[in-house]
Amino acid sequence: MGRASPGAGSLWRVIESFGLERVYLRRPADAGPTASAGEPRGPGPGPGESVEMLLAALRERVGDCKSCGLSESRTRIVMGEGNPDAGIMLVGEGPGRTEDETGRPFVGKAGQLLDRILASIELDRDKVFITNVVKCRPTGNRTPSDSEIAACFWILEEQISAMRPGLICALGAPAARTLTGLRRGIGQMRGEIQRFGRIPVVVTYHPAALLRSPALKRPVWEDMKRMRDLLVELGLPRC
Repeated sequence: MGRASPGAGSLWRVIESFGLERVYLRRPADAGPTASAGEPRGPGPGPGESVEMLLAALRERVGDCKSCGLSESRTRIVMGEGNPDAGIMLVGEGPGRTEDETGRPFVGKAGQLLDRILASIELDRDKVFITNVVKCRPTGNRTPSDSEIAACFWILEEQISAMRPGLICALGAPAARTLTGLRRGIGQMRGEIQRFGRIPVVVTYHPAALLRSPALKRPVWEDMKRMRDLLVELGLPRC
């Protein structure tokens, strides 16, 4: 085991003196991903464990989360749903009104369109796991702030660590930027495979954007064909 750098112990003693259990460190907004960015932090299920058990334990640790201001107006925390063993994860921006009311992701109009998009490449909710970058609804369905994303990101990281997906589909710019560390527009990120650590990331437009701009349906279909080919190459879904 390597030795801690001088002063590291004293730093953590100071942190502990404030009663803090978790500390978030963020890179500058314009920084690219580091070599270890996105690497799963845990070993996945151990002997006698299942992905479902790890996710249930994570939900218990999240509890009645008060890490950011979104907790003040939410109705429910929306952790995600689907098949965590399938190896395919879809990540959106944040819950909307219907999702906040039901506690389920992507069940409003955008979710209904997502179901049709998935069906176009012979997928459904039983063959993927769907979640969001932030687990509480931003008021007015606005884009979550950087600080809100930072406060919630550890949950998504641990979901990825537990599920070990073979592929992630980022729905919309906030999800794509959060996962890849890139600060580009979505038009610049889609069209080629991005990465979250070693996990390939397919970037496409959020279904809500298609509801506003039907012209985006063609590029999304192109992205889905690319994703379908990659799924075949990777042997996904796993079950």
